[in-house]
Amino acid sequence: MKEHPPHSMIDVPADETLLLERIALGDERAFSALYQRYWRKVFTYLLRLTKSRETAEELLSEIFTRFWINRAVASSIGNVDAFLSKVTYNRAIDFFRFAAKEKKIQALIALELTRYPSQINDGYLLEKEYKALLREAIHQLPPQRKLVFTLSREQGLTHEEIARQLSMSPHTVKKTMSNAIKSIRAFLRKQGVDGMILDIL
Repeated sequence: MKEHPPHSMIDVPADETLLLERIALGDERAFSALYQRYWRKVFTYLLRLTKSRETAEELLSEIFTRFWINRAVASSIGNVDAFLSKVTYNRAIDFFRFAAKEKKIQALIALELTRYPSQINDGYLLEKEYKALLREAIHQLPPQRKLVFTLSREQGLTHEEIARQLSMSPHTVKKTMSNAIKSIRAFLRKQGVDGMILDIL
C-alpha cells in the first residue's frame, strides 16, 4: 500500500469542521488532506476485518471514492473518525454478505447436481452458466433499473447513497430495486433457473 505524495497544505484548514465544509464545496486538496489523515487507519481496520491485503486495498479505494461522490453532505458529518469507522465496518459486512451469497449459490448448484446427476451431461445449469444468465438478465433491464441494481449489488451503495447520487428519493430507489429483482427473477425462470437460487438474489 503506497501513501500518496502529500499535496501542498497551503489554505487547507487543520480544523476538521472547516475541512469538511471545503470538501462539501468540492475542494480536492481538502479531500486529499482528509485522505492522508485517515487512509492508514481505515486500511488497518479493513485488513483486520478481511484478513486480505488485496480486499482491504479494494475496499479502501471504494470507501473514499464513495466519500468523494457523496461530498455534498460532508459538512453534516460530526465526527470523521467515528463516521469512517462505521462506514468501514458496514462495507466489510456487505463484502462478507456478498461473499456468503456467492458461496450459497455454489452450494445450491452443487446440491442440485448431487440430487440429479443424470442432468450433468445434459447441459444442466452450472455455476458459470448461471452467472452468464444473471449478467444477461441484468443487461436486459431498463436503464434506470439496471443502474440502481448495479450501484446496489455490485458497488455496495445503500439506498440513501443511490438516492443522493441519482437525485431520487430513497422510496423510489427501493421500488426500482424491487422491480429490478422481479424482472431478473422472471428472466431467469424463463431460462430454467428456479428454486432457492432465485430467493438469494
